[in-house]
Amino acid sequence: MRNRIFAVIAIAVLAGGGLAYGTYNFMQNQPVKTINTPTQPVVVAAADLSIGAELKREDLQVISFPKGSAPEGSFAQPQDIIGRGLVVSLVKNEPVLNAKLASKEAGSGLPPVIPEGMRAVSVRVNEVIGVAGYVLPGTRVDVVATASPTTQPVDTTSKVVLANVQVLTSGTRMEQDQEKGKPMQVTVVTLLVTPEQAELLALASTEGKIQLALRNPLDQGAPPTPGVRPAVMLGLASPKALAKPGQRVARATTAKAGQPVTMTETTAVAPTPTVEMIRGDKRASEVIR
Repeated sequence: MRNRIFAVIAIAVLAGGGLAYGTYNFMQNQPVKTINTPTQPVVVAAADLSIGAELKREDLQVISFPKGSAPEGSFAQPQDIIGRGLVVSLVKNEPVLNAKLASKEAGSGLPPVIPEGMRAVSVRVNEVIGVAGYVLPGTRVDVVATASPTTQPVDTTSKVVLANVQVLTSGTRMEQDQEKGKPMQVTVVTLLVTPEQAELLALASTEGKIQLALRNPLDQGAPPTPGVRPAVMLGLASPKALAKPGQRVARATTAKAGQPVTMTETTAVAPTPTVEMIRGDKRASEVIR
């Protein structure tokens, strides 16, 4: 009985193995069918390209896209865009679109990147002012100015003068040392501002010191700030206590994102003079009119 069972199992294994082997050979001998999908050439970046760069032949390469799936505004031949400048940065293998290029007459570099009605202003910074190198092109910052409207140190005030300003470029340039006459590297940050903001930024960097405050690009708010003086910073006075009776006090108003935080003036009301009267165990305050 056992011999019959073993014989049946052996026959089943042999039959299954032979069938599997035959199926494998049949599939291997089948001719490979190729399907030719229509394609179209698209010019892409051959490497990471920075904003303002002039396109050269070695910066571009052509890859095939399925026909009809190429991005709108793309180019088929590199010679159509050689010599034009980039208004945005590109990463490797990213299609080069017409909207990402400056016009043929504009050339390359920083000028074509500046939108109409805006200005590019460069300021000198160091590792502290430049937020330890984290101020990169495309980031947004607030500009904090520290200056004194008088010659008195107690009047020194720190104030956010520009909010939500875009950084165009950041890097180093060579300048001559005034004392030694030798060239030295200076870190420079270029900000995109309106003409009015350009005037404010130039005044802030000339009359005092500026500090860049890095901000989250998703944060579009510009909360008003009254500014701070040394006495307030040390806890020796409050902002209201610094205002004398009859003195005009600066009060911050709400500013839109990318606009300077303006100041409006309100007249502080002088405290009403009173006299405390004591009659026996009773006290009363009389207002002098």
